[in-house]
This record gives sequence, C-alpha cells and structure tokens, in this order.
Amino acid sequence: MRPPAFWNGAPQAPGLWPNLLRPLAMMTAVVTARRVAKAGYHAHVPVICVGNLNLGGTGKTPTVIALAQSLTHRGKTPHIVSRGYGGRMSGPAQVDPARHKAEDVGDEPLLLAAFAPTWVAKDRAAGVRSAEHAGANVIVLDDGFQNPSVAKDLSIVVVDAAIGFGNGLCLPAGPLREPVQPGLARADLLISIGNSAAQSLFDARWGELVTVPHQRATLAPLKMGMDLAGERIMAFAGIGHPEKFFATLRSLGADLVRTIALADHQPLGIALLQRLQSEAAALGAQLVTTEKDAVRLPEAFRLQVLTVPVRLTFEVPALLEDALTALLAQRPLSGQA
Repeated sequence: MRPPAFWNGAPQAPGLWPNLLRPLAMMTAVVTARRVAKAGYHAHVPVICVGNLNLGGTGKTPTVIALAQSLTHRGKTPHIVSRGYGGRMSGPAQVDPARHKAEDVGDEPLLLAAFAPTWVAKDRAAGVRSAEHAGANVIVLDDGFQNPSVAKDLSIVVVDAAIGFGNGLCLPAGPLREPVQPGLARADLLISIGNSAAQSLFDARWGELVTVPHQRATLAPLKMGMDLAGERIMAFAGIGHPEKFFATLRSLGADLVRTIALADHQPLGIALLQRLQSEAAALGAQLVTTEKDAVRLPEAFRLQVLTVPVRLTFEVPALLEDALTALLAQRPLSGQA
C-alpha cells in the first residue's frame, strides 16, 4: 500500500486533507510524547538506536549495516536487535539464516544477520537482555526510536533527503510518527540519505530545524564485478521507495525495460515469481532485485534473480566515527557508567 500523495505535500501549504486531519495528527503527537517520556531498561552495555521520524523506509537498514561493520572493525562484538517486522516469531530469538526464512523472522533481520548476530523480539527489552547474555558488548537497535522500553545511549535519526519529513505533519495527516522538533531534540545525530540535489532540497526545507550534528550520505551500489551497462533488465522491488532502486540501476547504465514496484515487505510467492520470470523471458531481460527482497526469494529462484546490494557512503565519515568513539569512551564495554 502506497502512502497518500498529500503526505509529501509542501510543509507551508499541506492542502485540504491534511488540514482536516490535523486534530488526529495532534493526538498522535501527544500520545507519542507521553510514551517516549517513560523510563526503559538500562542495558549493561552501550545501546545505539537507529530510527526515524517518518513512517516507512528511510534507509535504516543500510545504516545499521554500516554501524555493525564499523563496530566490528573496532574489535567490538555488536548484536542487532530488531522487532522482526513481517515475521511470525515473537522472540526473543537469534536469527539463524541456515534454518530461518523471511516469513519466520522478517526480511530485514535475515539480511542483517549476515553482518552481526541478530535477534528478533517484539519485546525489545527482552531482546536486548538476550543479546547481552549471549556476549554482545554493544547493542544496535534496528528501529525503536519511539519505543521507550530500552534506554538509548546514542540515538540516530535517518531521513530520506528527497522526501524529508513530508508535509511536516503527524499521522494520519502526514507521514510523521512525532513532530520534527521534539523528535530531533531527542536525537544525537541526523543522517540524511540522498544525492546532492536531494540534500540541497532537504537543507532548504528543513535545515533551520536541524539542531543536531548532521551527517549526509548516499547509497552506492556495492562493486560486485558485474557490469550492467547496456544490459536489458526487468527490476522489481518491495522496499519503502522502489523508484530509488530503479534509479540506481539506471545510473549503472542498465537498460530498464520494465520496473515493478511491490509493497514494502511483500511476500514473494511462487505464482508471482513465475509470472515475473515469464515476463522477463518474453522481454529478453534479466530479473534484478534488491538485497532485502532477495532474502524473501524461494530457494528455487535465487540463482535466477540478480541481486544488486547498496551501501552507505558518508560525506564526512569522521562525524559518525567520532560519535561512536565518544559513546564507547563514556560507556565502557563492562557497562560501568
């Protein structure tokens, strides 16, 4: 299901529907403010939260991957704790890619498990405790910025630079889980993801409200030795903003003969994939999808669909690295304050 177009209207003139829904948006803001004011579980190790103010995909997963890789390179033992959206397991349970499928634990945890031990837990505090007991000396929370059940030592808000904070209103009048100013007031770092044009647009619309360190980043395809230039491609994606993946393929020179935008986390059933496969064959095209979609593919189709992974590239890498250094200095791995 796609969000309503009015969510991304101009903040200065949101339009008829957002104005009619403003009373409900104000209720969302009040309820969220009361919820986040509650005290949560204080882990014995540092907790880094990667979240957002918007509903839907903003780039949290590649940010979590970047954090896990950075912490591992520092010699730490990070564990990732996720709600496991789309999975049927309530947890807490550690993700095992050898036996778990996306329908068990969710597609994002299955992808993240390739980079660090990953736990799914509807009760995030229980997930953090399980990770601690299993030997984690740093916890990375995938989402949960508005969830008060776990106290955070470092909170990172991620935003899609092109979309920004939409029309600036809370649900259901806009895309926000909470208003921008109180949300950013609880954050330690803002990461906006997008190209230079998107970053300029974000700065023009929202720069005055950004009162925390601001890291700019882009998503770049991981070099896998594949040359897509001139290749006939039929691409499908079930992520927050599929069009961004399609734009990435075009930037690589691919001849995109067909694009199919699926719903975020949409199950990839046999019937759907057979239809896509037949259509690609008729077009003489190679099927291509995202790394997150690939973990939802049935085994029989994984060798037939090409995956193009992307990774975050930071404009000023030291900004995030300095934040991690300061955090680990304040919260030693023993958990002593």
